[in-house]
Amino acid sequence: MGELRKTVIDGETYVLIPEEEYEDLIDGIEAEKIMARIRAGEETWPHELVKELWETDSRIRTFRTYRKMTVSDLATAAGISQPYLSEIESGKKTGSVDVLKRIAAALKVDLDDIVV
Repeated sequence: MGELRKTVIDGETYVLIPEEEYEDLIDGIEAEKIMARIRAGEETWPHELVKELWETDSRIRTFRTYRKMTVSDLATAAGISQPYLSEIESGKKTGSVDVLKRIAAALKVDLDDIVV
């Protein structure tokens, strides 16, 4: 760590550190917040899944496959027919907001994760 300097402004003492070291401190604090969420059980996704989500034409199918669910499994969990889910996955139908919310819940993801 570089040289720390103190200064007084309007009767209050402040510590001055180089900007790069300040940014490192902030990065460390943010990293610890993320690690605390992970320790608390927040799910993380592997790089391969994130890459696939950027490239896929069906985020629902990608998450379904990642969760090791069949079309039938997901359709049942979301309370919709298998053909209807297949049409949503293939882009032939968009699905109502209610249906998409149920699909997201069944996949254990946020609605924003499946709708772009």
